[in-house]
Amino acid sequence: MSQGNDQRQWFALQLRPRFEKVVAMHLRGKGYEEYLPVYHSRRKWSDRVKVVELPLFPGYIFSKFDIRDRLPILVIPGVMSVVGFGGVPMPIVEDEIAAVNRVVASGLNYGPWPRINTGESVKIKYGPLSGLEGVVMEIKKAYHLIISVNLLQRSVAVEIDRDCVMPVSDKRAAVLVS
Repeated sequence: MSQGNDQRQWFALQLRPRFEKVVAMHLRGKGYEEYLPVYHSRRKWSDRVKVVELPLFPGYIFSKFDIRDRLPILVIPGVMSVVGFGGVPMPIVEDEIAAVNRVVASGLNYGPWPRINTGESVKIKYGPLSGLEGVVMEIKKAYHLIISVNLLQRSVAVEIDRDCVMPVSDKRAAVLVS
């Protein structure tokens, strides 16, 4: 930490699952600048729905430090590595951190964007359609689940909450390919 601010850059740290808040506390305790953006999400249990605070980038936290002095960071419980390419840590552009911070501070509704593409097969995780599988489509900026009756060559679309779907892995295709 004795290096000047001009040597410090933002880096993403890869963490053990669910260690984001613990690592943030350790970084602050050691005097490092850290950034753990969070969002609020509705989670359904069998008897209730609750709003919980979750990391915007699960398994990662941002910290500003001199990469030449990274050992004190790597020994923090839960820190696995500094994110990079080919074993070389790569800094995060300051404007990207500022953009994320601006979204978080905006007061608008935000959250992680699911890695589900239009046309991808999905399964509903919860709600009245729980367990249902279909294809997700985006129509007028809203997600819809498309259920098809192939024999009739007809489909039904229902608007869904993007948080309630998960991608369906086609295990049959993996078996056929290998």
